[in-house]
Amino acid sequence: MKKIITICCLSFSLMAFSQNGDGVAQSKVNDPKMQWWRDSKFGMFIHWGIYSVPAGKWDKNTNYGEWIMHSAKIPRSTYSALAKEFNPTQFNAEEWVKLAKAAGQKYMVITSKHHDGFAMYGSKASAYNIVDATPFKRDILKELADACRKHGMKLGFYYSQAQDWYHPGGAVSGNKDWDSSHIGSMEKYIDDIAIPQVKEILANYGDVAILWWDTPTNMTSVMTQKLAAIAKQYPQLITNNRLGAGMGGDLETPEQFIPATGFPGRNWEVCMTMNGHWGYNAWDDRWKSTKELTQKLVDIVSKGGNFLLNVGPNAYGVIPVVCQQNLLEMGEWLQLNGESIYGTTASPFPYLSWGRATRKGQTIYLHVFDWPTNGKLGVPLGNKIKSSYLLADKNHALTITAQKNSSVLQLPAYAPDKMSSVIAIEFEGEPNVLPIVTSGKSIIASSTDVSTITKHLNDGNPNTKWQAQKGETKASLEIDLGSVVAINAMSLVEPWHPWSGIKQTHELQYLDAGVWKSITKLSTDGTGSTESFKEIKAQKFRLLLENQKEAPSIGEFILYRAE
Repeated sequence: MKKIITICCLSFSLMAFSQNGDGVAQSKVNDPKMQWWRDSKFGMFIHWGIYSVPAGKWDKNTNYGEWIMHSAKIPRSTYSALAKEFNPTQFNAEEWVKLAKAAGQKYMVITSKHHDGFAMYGSKASAYNIVDATPFKRDILKELADACRKHGMKLGFYYSQAQDWYHPGGAVSGNKDWDSSHIGSMEKYIDDIAIPQVKEILANYGDVAILWWDTPTNMTSVMTQKLAAIAKQYPQLITNNRLGAGMGGDLETPEQFIPATGFPGRNWEVCMTMNGHWGYNAWDDRWKSTKELTQKLVDIVSKGGNFLLNVGPNAYGVIPVVCQQNLLEMGEWLQLNGESIYGTTASPFPYLSWGRATRKGQTIYLHVFDWPTNGKLGVPLGNKIKSSYLLADKNHALTITAQKNSSVLQLPAYAPDKMSSVIAIEFEGEPNVLPIVTSGKSIIASSTDVSTITKHLNDGNPNTKWQAQKGETKASLEIDLGSVVAINAMSLVEPWHPWSGIKQTHELQYLDAGVWKSITKLSTDGTGSTESFKEIKAQKFRLLLENQKEAPSIGEFILYRAE
């Protein structure tokens, strides 16, 4: 995981629009091996290792997680001694799997080896592992694999293939090695440690569903090809896009944020923490609420993605109680509303001001976050709606009033669910939804770098971008919609990561009688945003951008019709 200001994150890559990996996902949504994964939607990430012993504290600083060795520049001999204190006697693999099932999660991914080089299984390639170096002497991966098979849970392994701060030759983020005893050949490290360990985790624990690479720091094409060759021996194995040298994989992996537009036509998965750290930190109480996590799950699924939600067990092998409570409450919501999540596809609607939507065949599930005070819910669907009902009460039919390009549902006075109330609508034909108003429209930029074009701003592909000329800090984008349109929201896709240190400001304006007037102002951290605002009717709009660190850049610039 990667340290960022006050958040620990998984990866370190500066490639724009790789969405925290080193390559673009290659596997399409119609790849048969991805079917179970696409249907699952919700998984558990587990970050666990000897970094749980200091529990986030070192040298009076309490802002550490799984990157504590790197962040605090702890010598190898000092850090490795933590293994002697790691004795998680309260670890119970079956309890973990049962918790994941109760939460409605369909797969688990656990760190087999993180960047500190410590393996959570009995590796023959290095004695620096939980069986040989700790008093616990039990193979975590074996016990978890056995429990997953018993309870029908898919299991995947995270493996840090490049960064390894313990074994000589392993890569170090920033190339700042603080311990001379770690210096060595990376080629030798790959051959002697990474390759044998990847072979071990794939061969020794039964049917491994996912291999989750992380941080392709200093990976060459030769190194990447060697590891990729091992994974290719398992045709049903799902891999992500973080192996290295632009290799790509089956999954895009946006980290700690939800892409404004998702990744149409690709498989992608948001990985996210419940607080500010991946590994256990006893001082971090910035917990997300169950409501926030549930709505994030809905948001991700509505855009066609999966949610890999992290837990960081403590040194005793216990998942924090607050994590357990959040997961169990999410599971209760899914017991009632799982039909609207599992096996669904992305929303047919570009934007809904009151919530999100998912689809399964001829049924659209409306996830209402903001219950209308007047009891009327506008649905921008031109199809005939045959029936509509609350998912919590299928016998309660809702009154439907059809309009030209939409329908209005009459809802009960009060929302049935505090987190997300779900309404099912059964309709005829394929969804008839008005197109995004900015699609295909010409955009005039104040300047454009020679390596990009303005057509990237509304081509529907978040992996492409427009950028102003290098050296500039301010830019503008002007779009003519061709006619007056009522607009009430905007989405921006940006090319950076949460830890990139990018702060880009935006001001959206509209032209009124020859005068540009402001609609909304916002500042982002380089990962984009979706903003709603009071309805504005206009034909021409302008986005003003400012970025003091790099030339202003945008991947997608989308305006949404008012419903």
